[in-house]
Amino acid sequence: MVNRRSPAKTVGEPTVAAESEGLAADGGGGVRSVQRALDILNLLSEERPQITIRDIVDSTGLAKTTVIRLTQTLVQAGLLWATESGYMAGPGLWRWAHLARNAWELPPEFRSMLTDMAREHQETVNLYIRRDIRRLCIAQAESPRALRHVVNVGDEFPMWAGASAKVLLADVDEGLLARVVAGAPPGRCELVDLREAVVAAKQAGYAVSHGERELGVSAVAVPVHDDGRVIAAVSMSGATARFTEDRIPNFASTLRSAAVAMSGRALGTAVKGASA
Repeated sequence: MVNRRSPAKTVGEPTVAAESEGLAADGGGGVRSVQRALDILNLLSEERPQITIRDIVDSTGLAKTTVIRLTQTLVQAGLLWATESGYMAGPGLWRWAHLARNAWELPPEFRSMLTDMAREHQETVNLYIRRDIRRLCIAQAESPRALRHVVNVGDEFPMWAGASAKVLLADVDEGLLARVVAGAPPGRCELVDLREAVVAAKQAGYAVSHGERELGVSAVAVPVHDDGRVIAAVSMSGATARFTEDRIPNFASTLRSAAVAMSGRALGTAVKGASA
């Protein structure tokens, strides 16, 4: 899985910014001190809800003095909360979480729709949007099977492989297709092949993939439209052995019904503009 660390502006940090390397742009184009602060926040998880200075130093490789300055800034901004034994997520994150939920969460009826499909077909159902040359999972209903494909909300994947990618690339220009191919491992994707796959998916109304990104995993995906353009892809994925030729049309039909129900409807205020 790919865990994205998106640059976001933090408040203050004069001592770190004053360091000779503090304001130097990193390889991703962000400000290094901001990326470091985000790296610290990304250490928090459900499995590790609290971190110590030692945890941060060991995980990031930063000097202890730099870590202390960064954590102090994050505490002042309310993004971390200091306790006797370390640091936990701060109350300032509640506001961001509320904004994100309002922008991205699907309406209840659509979440139920994904859950019902996963239960009926015993396969994982996901909703993806395009973020430049990557696809981002914004909703998921996991298969109840022991052997299942697991994709978490927030996971990102490259667009050179996968059924959802073929669907999401339907309306893009040649330049973006070329950038997708440029990001693929050598020999894994050619521009002419990707272009043909995208056209074929558009004509068929759905796309299929078998082991393109991950061996043994197959998927079927259909487009979700708004004002005539593709804004999302709803997919069903699981073990290749279960995605046989006789089952794929049934998967596609179920997904198409869901996509029709979603098309032209509010999927969250951020979704419409995400693939523009």
